Amino acid sequence: MATIAYKLIMTSDELYMQRCLQLALQGAGSVAPNPMVGAVLVHQGRIIGEGFHQQYGQVHAEVNCLLSVSEADRRLITESTLYVSLEPCAHVGKTPPCADRIIAEKISRVVVGCRDPFPAVDGKGIEKLVKAGIPCTVGVLEKECLALNARFICYHQKKRPYVILKWAESGDRKIAGAAKKRTAISHPLTNRLVHRWRSEEAAIAVGSGTALSDNPSLTTRLWPGRNPVRVLFDRMERVPANATIFDGEAETIHLTGQLASLPQALSFLHEKGINSLLVEGGTILLQAFIDNGLWDEMRIIRNEQLLLPGGYDAPVLPPMTLIKTDTVGTDRIFYYHG
Repeated sequence: MATIAYKLIMTSDELYMQRCLQLALQGAGSVAPNPMVGAVLVHQGRIIGEGFHQQYGQVHAEVNCLLSVSEADRRLITESTLYVSLEPCAHVGKTPPCADRIIAEKISRVVVGCRDPFPAVDGKGIEKLVKAGIPCTVGVLEKECLALNARFICYHQKKRPYVILKWAESGDRKIAGAAKKRTAISHPLTNRLVHRWRSEEAAIAVGSGTALSDNPSLTTRLWPGRNPVRVLFDRMERVPANATIFDGEAETIHLTGQLASLPQALSFLHEKGINSLLVEGGTILLQAFIDNGLWDEMRIIRNEQLLLPGGYDAPVLPPMTLIKTDTVGTDRIFYYHG
């Protein structure tokens, strides 16, 4: 998920917004295609309510926050400040507008992390609050709030899923042994981490070559999370119906013919409401995403203790920015942004 950095010395507004971001992350993997949002209600330096968007289709963070206020503290709501990491919605979707609920509760002030890029909101929630006489402060920890919902923002602004490329490679940058022989590269603990990554994304993709050689299940069996939608790029329809990817354990989208081309595929997935895509292989598919500039994040797992001379080359890396590195067992994990 997104990395969030904070200043060592914070204003009170920034401190409470930090708490909003911490709460929002608890919705990871459960709210897509909606954004992750956290909310905190504060009265004279004391938090009297907290909430986050917990499940797609259910009430939003602001409502959960207000519902958490104890009966003894409800009289303080009108004298309190509401902090929310994303602009309150102003339209009727699966739930009523949060801006209307805030106005009805007569909250005295609202602090917003960032505006909502969704066209039905995008400034309208803030405008509605201001017109109702509620002072609003916008842009507190804005960079961090935008980073938290990079998937949501990409989906609405670029009209495609947020694309994460992931692979494991040896110290000599091979992703498989000679003759594409399947080889265990990453550490067992890293494998569990990968399954957590899967649970946090809307969909996961492989190409036909990987489906034929590895017969992957692409599930979260090593992590207690939901399975992503499986996407198979299979232009020539080479993958047989008895492949594990078609076993019904998770929804599978089979992209064939022209639909298997990347722009059309990403447009199709956008129309299906899929706001993030984890691409796990193989090299041909990964390289196609790289060469077409259709990626947002890259996670490379490298076992530097393993060498695979004569093995199958990892993708050619483009210009990119290293965000951070982690060490898990024998592996180093490199996180990049384009």
